[in-house]
Amino acid sequence: MLTCAFCGEEIMLEEDMKTHLLLSHMENASRCSLCSLSGVSYDELSFHISSAHPETQLGAQGPPHITPPAGRSAAANTQSHKTPPSCWAQDSCDTDAEATHCSDTIDCHKQDITSKSRASSTGETATATIQSPRRRQKAVALSNKDNKGFKYEHSKAKQKRLCSKREEELFSCPMCPQVCNSCEMLQEHVELHLQEQHSSGGEKRFECPLCSVVCMDSSSLQEHVELHLEHGAAVNSAAAAHSPGSDQRLARELQREDEARQEREDFKKLQKQFGLDGGGGYSRQMERSMEKAVARGLLGPAEFHCKRAEMMESLASGLDDGRTRTQGVLRALSEYYQTEARDCVHVWLSADTDHFCSSAGDTGWGCGYRNIQMLLSSLHTIDAYAPLLQEKAVPSIPRVQSMIEEAWKEGLDPHGASHFNQRLQGTRAWIGATEIYALLTSLGISARIIDFHRPTGPDNSHPQLFDWVKQYFQSSRSGRLPPRLIQTSMPPLYLQHQGHSRSIVGLEQRRNGSLSLLLLDPASPASDTRRLLSRDTLPTALKQLRKPPRNLKHTQYQLVAVQGGLSAEEKQRRIVGSRTLCAERIP
Repeated sequence: MLTCAFCGEEIMLEEDMKTHLLLSHMENASRCSLCSLSGVSYDELSFHISSAHPETQLGAQGPPHITPPAGRSAAANTQSHKTPPSCWAQDSCDTDAEATHCSDTIDCHKQDITSKSRASSTGETATATIQSPRRRQKAVALSNKDNKGFKYEHSKAKQKRLCSKREEELFSCPMCPQVCNSCEMLQEHVELHLQEQHSSGGEKRFECPLCSVVCMDSSSLQEHVELHLEHGAAVNSAAAAHSPGSDQRLARELQREDEARQEREDFKKLQKQFGLDGGGGYSRQMERSMEKAVARGLLGPAEFHCKRAEMMESLASGLDDGRTRTQGVLRALSEYYQTEARDCVHVWLSADTDHFCSSAGDTGWGCGYRNIQMLLSSLHTIDAYAPLLQEKAVPSIPRVQSMIEEAWKEGLDPHGASHFNQRLQGTRAWIGATEIYALLTSLGISARIIDFHRPTGPDNSHPQLFDWVKQYFQSSRSGRLPPRLIQTSMPPLYLQHQGHSRSIVGLEQRRNGSLSLLLLDPASPASDTRRLLSRDTLPTALKQLRKPPRNLKHTQYQLVAVQGGLSAEEKQRRIVGSRTLCAERIP
């Protein structure tokens, strides 16, 4: 049985005695009465006083007061001014020469503590006289000299570090009076307590010293205590996060997240608007429309299956079923202008063109395809273009989509093809002037894109667009003064603006010189267009076709004009040139 020389506690094992002395006596805070130094061992404090306060020792009558480690009795404290405890002296330290062999290293302390503990267990006693500060300093110097100066430099650096005034936060051990300088040191210190509890006998209770939570084992308790220690760092981080600079960074991050989310939402809206959201194409939309009609009682089941079969047959043939087609419109207009509209001095009409309106299968996105059908219906009537067309009749919308995809495969407009991911069939994707150009070029037909990129007249009007259309229709005749009605062989013009497209089939010039376009609109239902075929309703229906400059106030307009055929060499040059497809800008 070993007995502690400080507190008299009896301990069985030598290792437990070392741990007891280290935790209960050597690591407890000794405090210098002359400065703020604390948290050091007795020898370190003695060395500190002899080196940092020599003038105090020289002027004082006795040794300076040293606050002993916690756990020592009052008697031991009184004795410390006369005779140091045996655990800090060599065995039989009877002379000053032998006392000089004492060392301030931790290993020497442990050896002396163990030897004196064993001596106390056998009833042996040892006495030693306290060394003066100069003798202790001399002893340390001799010991350091024997260790080739290494420990002296280490003690000097350590003492300099201990003597420096530190303003950082101190951490007190919840299990003893020890004060540590950092969370890491406190964690190691608490782990020693836990190891002591684990090595001691009796009932084991793994209770957290900070919140009294009882854990199942020491490892769980260690992890639990580490969470407490990490909480302080988290609190400091949270405090730093609420600084003015961090608030600004947080605001910028939130703003960037909002902008990114808004961009994603806008992109999804655009995908849905332009038919790229994977919602199906013409046939799927037509089927959903008929299913809704059946649900509302507007269409019987038998009629639904009949119409669905007709639609599938039309799609298989690749030709338009003609349900939205109105023929004879240009012929009716020619007859009307020959006898009526005397306020017009000149009227130019394109070649015969059929009107195609939107159906239930392409409502909201099919205007570009319907205008292609109008243009192709006109080209079929012109001898110079009819041989170039693949189909002998006007193709359906899915077939037009397939034709544009074939043009992309030939190498036309690769940038536009990548925009649609090389695919139009089965989608409700909007198309524009560049897709019309690619389709016509693949058919061997020369086409131009003219871009009126900004208004050129008052009130955001485009007078230059009207002048260009007039020159286009006048190019079919030359020489003498044109008659009042000019029925040209020119195909209609494809007119594109933001969100919609129409076909220009004529131009009016009034006595005051003002111009008005005659437009066929795919958004106009077939019933309204067929009113042009009757002389009684034609004057009223014509108002829907006539568009003066005040009715065209979009910021930008584009025209696609057909101008002859292409040879094989010219077609290949157009394909290469379409890699960087650019429109002709006016002005």
